[in-house]
Amino acid sequence: MQFKCITAYRSNIDKEVKEMKELMISSLNALGLAWWLEIVTETPRCTYYFGPFAKKNEAEVAQSGYIEDLEKEGAQGITVVVVRCKPINLTIFEEWVEELTAPAARTTLLSGQM
Repeated sequence: MQFKCITAYRSNIDKEVKEMKELMISSLNALGLAWWLEIVTETPRCTYYFGPFAKKNEAEVAQSGYIEDLEKEGAQGITVVVVRCKPINLTIFEEWVEELTAPAARTTLLSGQM
């Protein structure tokens, strides 16, 4: 009986600690002080943000799992930086940005077309 009480008490403490950590990370992220992994791949040309993390070393420990997932998906030329930021978009497809901003994508009007 005593062990059940101790186990239940510990379970409640673990739950409260987890909730407090999530609240802290959420607060840090809202202020732009959370740590994020910024992973850039050459193929496909993308930038990914993974996080947020409360501590820089937590992000560094987690990076191998994200890299492994990207490699399984066929990503190549992977570079990783741990940064403090507040990303708006978690995935940025550079190829789409280039297509939208490339001069060839714009229509040129000739004088007879106006």
